[in-house]
Amino acid sequence: MTATQLALDLAVTLRHDGHGGVADDLADPEGLAVWVRERAALLDCEGQPVTVDEALHTAVRELRAAVRSLFARAVRPGPPSSVDAHRLLPEAEAIRRVNAAAALVPTVPRLSWEPDAPPTLRLRPAGAPPAADRIVAAPARAALTFLDGPDRAKLRACPAPRCVRYFVKDHARQEWCAPSCGNRARVARHHERRREGRDGAP
Repeated sequence: MTATQLALDLAVTLRHDGHGGVADDLADPEGLAVWVRERAALLDCEGQPVTVDEALHTAVRELRAAVRSLFARAVRPGPPSSVDAHRLLPEAEAIRRVNAAAALVPTVPRLSWEPDAPPTLRLRPAGAPPAADRIVAAPARAALTFLDGPDRAKLRACPAPRCVRYFVKDHARQEWCAPSCGNRARVARHHERRREGRDGAP
């Protein structure tokens, strides 16, 4: 998973629930524990005992709010995701939070070069920081890398009805975060045209 994917992965833990509402994958510490377990290697805590307590839960949710606020800035002049457009952090505070989270864990560059593969460089934690700090710092570093990189210009808020996801536009004709959102948008347009037709009928 690239920095872009990890940053998006944190942001889209707020998502459409399939029933007209919003689901929060990080609504409670148990949800965060599942999210961490599935991404342990990316969060630099693989093989370490991780206790997801209220403090870690709050720190990750505060980081997500900051990342989504900066995503809202990145998609301008397009609209932000509707789920938190009314409660975005001030940009200076969002930047401060992400920078502070990334600074929790000092890093050093590490090269790996597998047979029959190009060399890859990744920043790894220096020393032995606590697992909780790693879990907050890794997605914060990913968000910084993403926002400083070329993919930022392709970031969009999905315009489908009720969708609250951000996505990176991979090709010129892509309009939605997923085919299901495109289908839902087309159905909504069809119903709207039919309703307008009925309302305008003599």
